[in-house]
Amino acid sequence: QVQLVESGGGSVQAGGSLRLSCAASGYDYSKLCFSWFRQAPGKEREVVATITLGGNTKYTDSVKGRFTISRDNAKNTLYLQMNSLKFEDSAMYYCAAQYSNTCFASLAKDFAYWGQGTQVTVSS
Repeated sequence: QVQLVESGGGSVQAGGSLRLSCAASGYDYSKLCFSWFRQAPGKEREVVATITLGGNTKYTDSVKGRFTISRDNAKNTLYLQMNSLKFEDSAMYYCAAQYSNTCFASLAKDFAYWGQGTQVTVSS
C-alpha cells in the first residue's frame, strides 16, 4: 500500500510561485510513476504533469514553461514547482501514483494511489 501526502498549497497573487510536495511511503518509491492532477469546481480532473521512473517528464500545454515536476528518490518526495501562476491555475491539486515504467498515456482511473489534495488559490 502506498500513502501519498501533499503539502505546499496556499493563496498567492497572479505572477507568484508555489512549490507543492508529495511525500510517499509504504513501498519502493523508485518503482512508481507519478502525475500531478488538478480539479477546479465544476470541472473535470485534469493531468498537469507526469514524471516517469527514469525522470522523463510531460506537461499539459497550459502549464508548459511555467511548471516543473521533479522527484527526489532519496527523500521519497515528488515536487511541482509552479511559477508565473495565473488565476486559472486555481484548483485542488492531487498527486497520484501507479506501478508503471511510464504513465504518460494514463488517465485518472489508471492511478491506484492518490493523495488527499492541496488547495491552490491564485488571485488576479
